[in-house]
Amino acid sequence: MAISSKPGSSRPIDGVPTRLRSEKFIRFLCFACAAISILTTLGIVLVLSTEAIAFFTKSKVTPGEFFLGTDWSPTFNDPKFGIVPLVCGTAMITIGACVVAVPIGLLTAIFLSEYAHPTVRKIAKPVLELLAGIPTVVYGYIALVYLTPGLRTFIKDLQVFNALSGSIVVGIMILPLVSSLCEDAISAVPKGLREGGYGLGSTKLEVTGKIVLPSALSGIMAAVILAMSRAVGETMAVTLAAGQTPNVTADYRQSIQTMTSYIVQISKGDTPTGSIPFLTIFAVGATLFLITMGLNIVAIRIVRKYRKVYA
Repeated sequence: MAISSKPGSSRPIDGVPTRLRSEKFIRFLCFACAAISILTTLGIVLVLSTEAIAFFTKSKVTPGEFFLGTDWSPTFNDPKFGIVPLVCGTAMITIGACVVAVPIGLLTAIFLSEYAHPTVRKIAKPVLELLAGIPTVVYGYIALVYLTPGLRTFIKDLQVFNALSGSIVVGIMILPLVSSLCEDAISAVPKGLREGGYGLGSTKLEVTGKIVLPSALSGIMAAVILAMSRAVGETMAVTLAAGQTPNVTADYRQSIQTMTSYIVQISKGDTPTGSIPFLTIFAVGATLFLITMGLNIVAIRIVRKYRKVYA
């Protein structure tokens, strides 16, 4: 016989407590969401690996030729499949973006955490994070129409599409990520460490540079590496600003092509499905996935190695 209960009571209904039913439902919902995330990741890995293997089988290109070759021309009559030019272009954009974003982002985080008035911090941080909401294609358009012509007034031999403009706009894009994560890491340092430094007669600059920043090193390094992962995967801004010319170069004045911009180029619909150029999308995508996963693994290991736990 069913036992009735008053609202808000956890007495059994049909032999099962109301609270237990709710907890079982929430547990199932959380498990389903976690399972969807894991299955989605496994599906992506399965598709990339399967199609990448099909590329190597159909094109008869060895992994050594693919990863070490310096000529990338998969759509020519005599196709070449050396991915080094695309990796070089991606590395140039990533390094250039970090040169722009890391110093500015770290100094911004130090200002917001250590020097800014609470009211200024409360306003400045959300405003800065609004940069992350601007579509990437807008950054690319601004770089192409405004940034590159401005730079060409100072750098006469700068090409219309160039790695310098791409690096600057990607650096601006990842700036909110660097500043926000670094500010969180610096703010997490206990106030007692700062007060101990002041008690020993240290100045604000000495406390920040010798106590706070070393204590927040793991979070800062993780923020930088995560920002690098974001820069590696950027697509539209780089496609519009840096061009689609695969080059092995270190000259930021020249046009380059990243792995993501190549995927955009091939995915426009002109390439027949199942052809070798079409399969290169998955080979390049798998390489990009491995690079990003490697950066994330490095970030996790750095956090575990240098993390400081405060009671």
